[in-house]
Amino acid sequence: MNEYLTSLDRPIEAVRYAGLTVKLLSTGDGTEVIHHTLQEGSRWSMQPQEGWTASESIFITSGSLKVTVDEETKVLSTGDVVSASPIKQGLVFLALEETEFIYISSQPVFQFFSEIVRKNQELAIEVALKDGYTAEHCKRIMQMSMLIGERMELSPGDMCTLNYASYLHDVGKIMIPKSILLKEGPLSEEEWEEMKRHCTYGKELLEATDSPYMRASGTIVEQHHERFDGKGYPNGLQRDEISPLAYIVSVVDAFDAMTTDRPYRKAMSVENAIEELNENAGTMFHPEVVKIFIDLIPEWSKMKQGV
Repeated sequence: MNEYLTSLDRPIEAVRYAGLTVKLLSTGDGTEVIHHTLQEGSRWSMQPQEGWTASESIFITSGSLKVTVDEETKVLSTGDVVSASPIKQGLVFLALEETEFIYISSQPVFQFFSEIVRKNQELAIEVALKDGYTAEHCKRIMQMSMLIGERMELSPGDMCTLNYASYLHDVGKIMIPKSILLKEGPLSEEEWEEMKRHCTYGKELLEATDSPYMRASGTIVEQHHERFDGKGYPNGLQRDEISPLAYIVSVVDAFDAMTTDRPYRKAMSVENAIEELNENAGTMFHPEVVKIFIDLIPEWSKMKQGV
């Protein structure tokens, strides 16, 4: 009994990421029991992976989650259970309020998840600091992109890819010299060509990781400065040649950048930024994404104010 009580007294390893707190409660023979706390409006997903054979279950201990299964939206509440062995379709859960649940997997996942989160956070913070932003910029881009994705009824797999791509959209900027990133005056032609390479650098960095989700997001990161009319970079893609996920990140990133103070200029007003989006819908931006985003501006304002 003393040995059992001692094991409960050990420090519980916790990981925090974008409204999610994860604690490893127990592990043995490959099985893990993990406690999750998901803040209101945050998301968590279960996705099929090649070679994955685990039995997985979640048991909701408090709060409520919304999930779409076979095109049917369901609300799960305290006491509900979701199980799969193995999971065959992607599921994305949205917390309708602060929600706690226990996740049980017959194969170890916690250390893999911890490593991915650590890499995500380190990369995002490094980019934000180097580019003159705060880390909240990356979080806002991710949260707003996911809201747009829901309005567009993207698949769970696309939502998972969008989550990573939106958070790490500018990861390639860690390869760009600060003298270019933070230059107060206009960039020279050579400096601008180097700046544009951050899209390709980002794809290369993500494709070199061990995470299938981060690798999949590389294409979105590479395309998020392409334009609807084909005048973007790095490859001059247009219309259907560009991923819908990249169109989403493009609009959210542009609006957040326009309305945020930068080292070389002051923030634009929300009204003027909306006008810019409308004027460039159908040329720079996908018109449908612009329309959806403008409808969601009140949600962006809450995030910007930290509400």
